Amino acid sequence: MICRIWHGWTTPENAATYEKVVRGEVIPGIEAMAIPGFLHIDLMRRDLDSEVEFTTLMWFRDLDAVKRFVGGDYSASHVPPAARAVLSRFEPHAAHLTVLDRRPQPIRDPEAG
Repeated sequence: MICRIWHGWTTPENAATYEKVVRGEVIPGIEAMAIPGFLHIDLMRRDLDSEVEFTTLMWFRDLDAVKRFVGGDYSASHVPPAARAVLSRFEPHAAHLTVLDRRPQPIRDPEAG
């Protein structure tokens, strides 16, 4: 399994717009591609002093699946124009890590005792 990690930053004023674009357009557009071997995507946010950092984790079965997503230069960022318009800066390349161990945990209810 491969985890593709990418970061982009906005101003605090543009953060809600960027999130709306990613959740409403970018992710649905990726899902509509129906990429064989694409498993799921996570979007995270971190508020900093003068900017907001967004991190995207995309999970793929293997590097071939990543290449089906972005092509031969599989480290290239996928940043559609609507997202670029509200980002202050972003990584031009994503990192790809081989997942060695992933252990989903059962949900524990702290009130159940």
